[in-house]
Amino acid sequence: MSAATTRSRTPDRLCAEAVDLARAAAEEAAAPGVVGEYEGLVSEGDRVVTHFFACRELGYRGWRWAVTVARASRAKIVTVDEAVLLPGPDALLAPEWVPWSERLRPGDMGPGDLLPTDAEDLRLEPGYSGEDEPAPNSTVSAELAELVEAEDAEVAGVAPADLTIAPARGSIASVAEELGMRRARVLSRYGLHIAADRWEEGFGAKTPMAQAAPAACVSCGFLMSIGGSLGQAFGVCANEFSPADGRVVSLSYGCGGHSEAAVMPKPPQPPAPVIDETRVDPFPLRPVPDSGSVPATEDAASAELGHS
Repeated sequence: MSAATTRSRTPDRLCAEAVDLARAAAEEAAAPGVVGEYEGLVSEGDRVVTHFFACRELGYRGWRWAVTVARASRAKIVTVDEAVLLPGPDALLAPEWVPWSERLRPGDMGPGDLLPTDAEDLRLEPGYSGEDEPAPNSTVSAELAELVEAEDAEVAGVAPADLTIAPARGSIASVAEELGMRRARVLSRYGLHIAADRWEEGFGAKTPMAQAAPAACVSCGFLMSIGGSLGQAFGVCANEFSPADGRVVSLSYGCGGHSEAAVMPKPPQPPAPVIDETRVDPFPLRPVPDSGSVPATEDAASAELGHS
């Protein structure tokens, strides 16, 4: 350890004794009654000492006023360098600032909000937006093409490339437009992968709903297929009673609303009546006299009981 290092760690005596000067500087920088008790000092270097005072300001718990004093070589007068409010070891601090692009979460956007996309967004890649160019061995050279553009601009008032004319059928531009690639940028492979991971996590085979489902979406009649490479693993649910209605779901996802999960049983049909036409059952118009429970003739016993 060198002598300079030892000397810098030892507080200067005159600077260490200038506590009243440091307090006066702190009270001048702060409001009256805000500067609290003395909390010590620290040596900043040769003849440079910082004094600390507690801060009584509401909302600044653990903060302290730091006043740095110094003196010149061979001088007897101590002067104030600066007085600032600094956080202490247990100070209440605001959370670390995070850019808005990292704080944004799905579902945070509302009506009228605009989300600008970074020019170097890894989820996107350049799409086909140019016009058909003449082949390298074409009879129309680049200079002649520029001349034609200039002559057409004089007649039409605008360059042909700036005219909103539908591309000719069968051209590269028309094919790109039909495929949905005639945009400034399209999804990159990285963008496809993170989208697939996000959809798989929300509506995939490992969700509790899919684990308890009777069958997977790949065999459900409510599944609507989607185009592109993601159509081999995902589709759109069209069951209004499903928790994934209108969502992109994995083919291995499933829920209780599967189209073939349960078939409603048909109500039992009564058997057809059997009519025997080989015989005739007699139906008398009047009852037989002896068909009742009471005999038609009176006897002495029944007359006494009041039977007629």
